[in-house]
Amino acid sequence: MPARHIFAAAVVLLSSNASWAIEPPWGKAQNLGEKRLLEKTTLCTDGKGHYFALSPNKDGPDHLFYGDGRTFVQVPVEKYMSNTFLEPRFVDANSNPNFRGADMRVYSKVIVEKEKGDCAVRCGERTIPFTFVESEKAGELLLAAAFEANPQKFVPYALLRDSKGIYYLVERGFHPEDQKRFRVSIGPKGNLKLQEMVNLVSDSEGQIFSTKKGDLRLVVDQQKPSMWIQNKKRLELRVVPVSDNLPLIYNELGPYTGVRLGTPCDDQ
Repeated sequence: MPARHIFAAAVVLLSSNASWAIEPPWGKAQNLGEKRLLEKTTLCTDGKGHYFALSPNKDGPDHLFYGDGRTFVQVPVEKYMSNTFLEPRFVDANSNPNFRGADMRVYSKVIVEKEKGDCAVRCGERTIPFTFVESEKAGELLLAAAFEANPQKFVPYALLRDSKGIYYLVERGFHPEDQKRFRVSIGPKGNLKLQEMVNLVSDSEGQIFSTKKGDLRLVVDQQKPSMWIQNKKRLELRVVPVSDNLPLIYNELGPYTGVRLGTPCDDQ
């Protein structure tokens, strides 16, 4: 199954530099409601130029943003788990492998306990201490900062492999408006290469990808065995469940090496 992502509602605007700018929940703090929301927003820093902001959301999980103090990106948070986000690069082996259908071992979180004075980021099994930024200074910094949508472009959709250990990774667009976009990478572990293939078919039964000449095709089937077709030669592929292999995909296969996921663990 494709990885799940829950987005908090936000106003999205296309900026002049071709990145997706968003308006934070408190807007420009021009009315009483916006000012109160900004006052209730928590800002924490590790003292090394990294910040996260947590803002209340009456319609769901709190809004979470991460950045360097000048620019923040929106962090996708899980609907039923407070301050929690998917982070497959860091694994917590002691977490619940099946909490409401989610493998909590590949989730990390921000920790905000004002009563105890605790502010931190947990990435897998490692907890990084942060400190609270004083309210007035936090408000000034947040109003001066730019806010953008999460930088991720693609997420794993399907993973296949042959009997020689060659992997076939299919990804789809990360943002809702890009979910009809796919890309294919093929190769051995640690050296998958992006292929110039077009998506010919995408429906409830699977996808078919092909080179422009049609001599190479990848068939991802929901019911029958998936296939790699080279001219008339057919190679049956084994399905490797994405949800059970996220650490492998993000840490070992290669396409995500060095890619920022727009989470507070990017710099840890």
